[in-house]
Amino acid sequence: MTSPFAYSAKLADCGSKHLAMYLAIREAIMEGTLSPGEKLPSTRQLAALYGLSRGSVSLAYEMLSAEGFVVTGVGQGTFVAGADWESATKSAVSLNGAACGIDATMEDAQLTKWGRRLLDLPQAAHPPIPTLEPEREEAISFVPSGLGPERFPWQEWKAEVAQQWKSLGVSGHADGHATEGSLELRKAIAGRLRRERGIPCREDDIVITSGSMQAIALLAQLLLEEGKSAVIENPCYAGIRNAVMTTGASVIAERTDGGGIVPRDWEASVLFVTPTRHFPTGVVLSYERRQALLAWASRRGAWIVEDDYDSDFRWGGRPIEPLKSLDREGRVVYVGTFSRSMSASMRIGFAVVPKELMQPFLLAKKLYDPYPTGIAEQQALASWMSSGGYDRHMRKTRRILGKLEHKLRSSLTADLQQLFTAVPSDAGLHVYAKWEGAEEDYRRLVEECARSGAIWRDGSAYDIPFGGLLEEKAPPSALFGFAHLSEREIEEGVRRIRQAALALNELRAKPEQGGFVHD
Repeated sequence: MTSPFAYSAKLADCGSKHLAMYLAIREAIMEGTLSPGEKLPSTRQLAALYGLSRGSVSLAYEMLSAEGFVVTGVGQGTFVAGADWESATKSAVSLNGAACGIDATMEDAQLTKWGRRLLDLPQAAHPPIPTLEPEREEAISFVPSGLGPERFPWQEWKAEVAQQWKSLGVSGHADGHATEGSLELRKAIAGRLRRERGIPCREDDIVITSGSMQAIALLAQLLLEEGKSAVIENPCYAGIRNAVMTTGASVIAERTDGGGIVPRDWEASVLFVTPTRHFPTGVVLSYERRQALLAWASRRGAWIVEDDYDSDFRWGGRPIEPLKSLDREGRVVYVGTFSRSMSASMRIGFAVVPKELMQPFLLAKKLYDPYPTGIAEQQALASWMSSGGYDRHMRKTRRILGKLEHKLRSSLTADLQQLFTAVPSDAGLHVYAKWEGAEEDYRRLVEECARSGAIWRDGSAYDIPFGGLLEEKAPPSALFGFAHLSEREIEEGVRRIRQAALALNELRAKPEQGGFVHD
């Protein structure tokens, strides 16, 4: 497939991918290279042709449509303006629909812009290496998956939940509990945040959500739309990235380094950040940068959404204060979750919401949850926290996981130091490691390890090579989860990775260095 667009020249001039595509197509229309009524390639086709995200192409098409250069028929495609495009689209769809890979059911759904953006969420320009199914029967998976089932006191928890169901009665009605969730749980969380996180809040400042992502998605919908801009970290948790991109807002993907996100005077209205433990690298945002972010929010009248997803698991060093604890102007929305400390299936999260946002946040949540969901579990968690059971669980879990984290780091250093460099961190449920060799060697190792029965999460799934300040491809990286493994499994998994590296022709043992080198 070819196209008449001078995209590369425009990109060299302006440096922005979606703007370069917009300018190239507009020039082709104005110069007559594209005729009135001519159908433009689909976003999927044009993205594949130029190595772009579909989001960038969609944005260029939306800009052209807003200026009247093109017209769009739902389920029909995008056409150059100035002709009887309705008849043109009908013939084009009937003749070319199958060839263009149009899903008739999807196209006929007549989705809103939000729905179309949801379908068009861009993938990384260089997709992550797929996690292969290990061929060995007993695979060692380092893919982060939260706590192992044996680490959670299920019998104790089931007893708490059963007691709450008895209290609720047969109907299970959550009488007295509004959209914001269990009052008892909100009181327990507020006390914990004041005591352990230094956040001066009360139960009226807290809303219980179905996990942290519900809070993040609602905030994105409330605060962002087309014409606005949001800052996210690069790399970034995919859920945050997708929630922002579906709003139609412009995305500023700001780079991170050893001190966390690099503050700038962004022209944006919202910042999504993980300051206590950046996801996925695990680095802690420095105090100076925290102050810089708060100063930026004050200066711009912007909001900061702080995702504190797993800093409860800290193995050493001083406790890290959340950004919210330094917030004196009510600019920070603090989001937390119990899914990491209990179970991934336990969808109980919460948000500490500033007063100016509380009413719209509650109204938005009420659209999805007119009545609080999982009220028995919410009440059970409140009771468990009040009785001290949750704290006992956390103390025991921290002891065990601290040993496992040390085992993983020491094993990576001792056996794989020539392959991976683990980023320093003293908290969390995974270790982020940078690959030290060539990308093709990394790909070969991933495939060989899958055959040997050892897999992990590819870090490139969180890199954003599109639409941000970092356009170059990030080097390979890996996430090694350990919270669901035993020390023996960690040792065996690292041994398999080492053996797989030795089995590759590109790598050989070098006894004097105790590791591997590339031939």
